[in-house]
Amino acid sequence: MDNDLRLDGNAAGGLLNEVFPFEMTTAETTCGGCGTMKLIGELMLYGHRMGAVLRCANCDMALIRITHIRGSYWLDLSGTRCLRIAADN
Repeated sequence: MDNDLRLDGNAAGGLLNEVFPFEMTTAETTCGGCGTMKLIGELMLYGHRMGAVLRCANCDMALIRITHIRGSYWLDLSGTRCLRIAADN
């Protein structure tokens, strides 16, 4: 059933563009669990009405959680060791 909800991280592009003024699918993240470095577009997205969870494609750790509640965006980046956004983004 989880596979029915799973997309690649590029599907989170619209939601991320609501929060960040630049292209986030090309930002590079380092997993806090296994240390794998991937573009956000290469992560696995699990989305539903309550928000989205981007997971490491290697170890399945939740790296980024994002939701929009009552006019505010809530982001949890606790699974991300490092986030690199290129200056030319």
